[in-house]
Amino acid sequence: MKSYREKCKILHERMYAYAQESVVIAFSGGVDSSLLLKLACKAASDTGQTVYAVTAHSRLHPAEDLETAVQVAKEMKAVHKIIYTDELKEAGISNNPKERCYLCKKYLFQKIIETASEAGARRILEGTNEDDLHVYRPGIRAIRELGIISPLAECGMTKKEVRQLAKEYEISVAARPARPCLATRFPYGTRLTYEKIEQAELGEHFLESLGLETVRLRVHGSLVRIETEQTGLSELWEKRTEIVTYLKKLGFAYITVDMEGFRSGSMDIEFRDRKEE
Repeated sequence: MKSYREKCKILHERMYAYAQESVVIAFSGGVDSSLLLKLACKAASDTGQTVYAVTAHSRLHPAEDLETAVQVAKEMKAVHKIIYTDELKEAGISNNPKERCYLCKKYLFQKIIETASEAGARRILEGTNEDDLHVYRPGIRAIRELGIISPLAECGMTKKEVRQLAKEYEISVAARPARPCLATRFPYGTRLTYEKIEQAELGEHFLESLGLETVRLRVHGSLVRIETEQTGLSELWEKRTEIVTYLKKLGFAYITVDMEGFRSGSMDIEFRDRKEE
């Protein structure tokens, strides 16, 4: 097994090789794609090539995500291109199908490919890391089908190692929590609307404003299930009155707390269990 430093060396070498020509980074503003953008810009400063940070933004992601992406791209002096998309209308995911992530990624990266072609860039890089390869990530299949490059995964960089290297480079979002698309807050088969998505976004934003760093609001019709780190469960109880009041104003009838706490991909459990039967 390669050490952290060995992985970093391989990653730097690959990024330098990719930067021998203009390159596109599929850029969300999260730590994975920000690290790739930093390394690409660093390499391109030697090779004289152009690095394009392409952000696909829609209402499935909080508006602040776009603000973060704009700021980080500016910090790294990349050419930033923003694509505004409508996945519910154009990617065939309005019923939140089990293949949602695959359909969404395929739609988004086809848009990014078009943008890359217009910019004259052949290579498109994205931020899948080693850990992503060992959990339910159907979107990775679309990335591979379209020939998108995943340098972090290829070098075996785990999320922890990505954050460590991002910290060494003093990247402003090195400690930023993951921000998956808001469709993940709903069970598969749910009819998605932007009104429902905004409802979930507002609820989560309120909970975060109370000091909860990692929190998800899982929506099951008129019932919401709050997931947060185990250390935050006592805080939820202490602030239950204002939480219940706010969430009921949003239109939820039943407010619950998941006693298992935060679990990434918790909406995939039922699907994974059936798949294994």
